[in-house]
Amino acid sequence: MKNLKIIISVLILAMVAFTSCQKEEYSLGDKIDPSDIQYEIIQDYNLDPGGNTVILKFNTNKATPVWNYGTGRSTKMTDTVRYAFKGEYSIGLSVITPGGVVNLEPTIVEVTDDNLNYVNDPLWTALSGGVGESKTWYLDLDENGVSKYFAGPMYFYGTDNGWLEGGDAGCYGDDCWNWSPDWAGNQWIAAVGNYGSMTFSLEGGPFVTANHLMLPNLGEQSGTYFLDKDQHTLTLNDVALLHQESNDACVSNWGDIRVFSLTEDTMQLGVLRKDDCDGAAMLVYNFISKEYSDNWVPDETEPEVDEGFDPSFEPGELLQILTGGPSSGRIWQLDGSGNPVDWLASGTGWTESSDSSRDWGWNADWDSLAEDSWIRFDQWNGMTYTKYQNGIETSGSFSINEETNEIILDAGASLLGVDGHWLSPTTNTIKVVKAYDDFATRGLWLGTSYNSETDEWLVFHYILGNAPGGGGDGGGNSGPVSVDFDNSKLVTGDIEANGNLRLELYNEYGASFGDPGLNTSDISFSNSIEVTFTLSGLDLNAGAAGNYDAKIYFADADWAPNGDGNTISVNGNGTYTLSYDAPSAAEGTIVFVIDVVGLAADITDMTAVSATIDSIIMQ
Repeated sequence: MKNLKIIISVLILAMVAFTSCQKEEYSLGDKIDPSDIQYEIIQDYNLDPGGNTVILKFNTNKATPVWNYGTGRSTKMTDTVRYAFKGEYSIGLSVITPGGVVNLEPTIVEVTDDNLNYVNDPLWTALSGGVGESKTWYLDLDENGVSKYFAGPMYFYGTDNGWLEGGDAGCYGDDCWNWSPDWAGNQWIAAVGNYGSMTFSLEGGPFVTANHLMLPNLGEQSGTYFLDKDQHTLTLNDVALLHQESNDACVSNWGDIRVFSLTEDTMQLGVLRKDDCDGAAMLVYNFISKEYSDNWVPDETEPEVDEGFDPSFEPGELLQILTGGPSSGRIWQLDGSGNPVDWLASGTGWTESSDSSRDWGWNADWDSLAEDSWIRFDQWNGMTYTKYQNGIETSGSFSINEETNEIILDAGASLLGVDGHWLSPTTNTIKVVKAYDDFATRGLWLGTSYNSETDEWLVFHYILGNAPGGGGDGGGNSGPVSVDFDNSKLVTGDIEANGNLRLELYNEYGASFGDPGLNTSDISFSNSIEVTFTLSGLDLNAGAAGNYDAKIYFADADWAPNGDGNTISVNGNGTYTLSYDAPSAAEGTIVFVIDVVGLAADITDMTAVSATIDSIIMQ
């Protein structure tokens, strides 16, 4: 009826416009007398002895037929109707003429036998349950916001898309595309709720009912339907497809439907959206059968999260990862050339590189920041950090909450960020959200903000790196090179009050910083540095171990390389040689010390101890 009403409304508007714009002597054409309307309704008994096939012919010029044959409607000049079930059928005819609409008396045709071949098809069975049966369908979104089969209750397709098992993967023209959004992340698509049900029946005829629980203006509807199994279309008469209120005015005919897919458990039905509602497109509604819904069991498997998410650390392990260990420090930089930032939803991220986030945050300013800035975590004279950004170096202390995997900087401090940019961290509490066993190559993901409502983390990817100016070839040397050292400036003793005897050749954080015994710019090697030293005046307590591990700790000017050297045994007064094998070329130094572990605790008189640096050899 809706199509007929639209046609009549257009005709009336045309009549009003015509009469208002013309001179009085003009008028609409004459209304055709019913006796002058020529049409035929023919039952083809040769094809169907029971009269199931009925041919409709309209033979009147300058007029348009609107057939209503009980199981459907048509405006064709010639059409064929096939009734699957016996019974009396009333075929109505309304005719649109220049002078108005002429309604003719209905014609009654009697079908004496069933011809179930017209509905005995896999698609008819999938839709209705089969001859003599009925089947109920639900929109795939319930009052709990759950979609049981599809990602959501509605998908979007181009105007030339249709039956998905035919054509070029469901494409039948130029306007072919699709978007299949998940409802959980796109809840604007449809309000959560119970949308009711649709029931298709083949019990004595092709009958359909719909209960529109979310659209009270439609309520309960009853009518007929016709499934064209070859063209993959579905026509609903006097019944509208279940849909949401937000789209109610955006579809001209909710009974003119393309079938996109139809199986025993699922059904996808598309209607054409009007051009003035965000553009013409096929709104494809996703349905599940009542049987499927009633027997559906939620997936109880654990949600898949990213590798390394919510890591567990042994006591002290996170501090070891950040700093490299006691008397050590490590540089961390943003992974600007890789994947620097991500939104982690329920433990799962989606970015793959900086290009993934350029449309919502990452930009050239962040590229520059990642290239030239860093943060270093140290275990020198406590737990400290140094941040280098925009040519400015700041420092402070930090702590670690091992229960929550949180790094807490001084109040007001934060990780690296671009000034004034919304993405920049503002918190001094940083959560280690993801970590890996091979952190040296894969880094850490550090969270700076969390949305508890959506279970989302904003995380930055930090990797081990070099400070600005570092990472070059280190100057290199073709052979051994000696470095001069002024022993009058050697700092010795239990400097960190940890029981170790330290020989401090140079320490940017120590007493040697202002007046060192060597020129740090002379330090340049590609392979190793070797120190020979002499200890004297050692007088050990009774019961002392008498044998102690000794090693060099070295860090070059940008903390790459840095770490412990080879360990030797020190067992009293004498001359010893230690070496540090560099994993990469070194240029300059920040820390250059020798530690004899546990020796200071066993020395009777520290003031009697003397030490000299006999040689420093680089290769």
